[in-house]
Amino acid sequence: MGAFGWPHLLIILAVILLLFGAAKLPALAKSVGQSARVFKGEMKAMKDDDVPTASAKADNAAPEKPAADTPASSSSTSDPSS
Repeated sequence: MGAFGWPHLLIILAVILLLFGAAKLPALAKSVGQSARVFKGEMKAMKDDDVPTASAKADNAAPEKPAADTPASSSSTSDPSS
């Protein structure tokens, strides 16, 4: 079963009521709800960023070719021992 039963939840609710007071509970619940909504939106945005788009797949399908004017080895360096 769960770690918390009805008696435990009632005690936790009573402690929260004593700590914050009845007047501040609606504001506290509103701020928790807004925070949860923002968190949910950010998680959805992160998941949407992780999904590759069709254009990204097309870009990955064609690998880049090296430039033709790039020398394969550097023959312009001189060896001081020669």
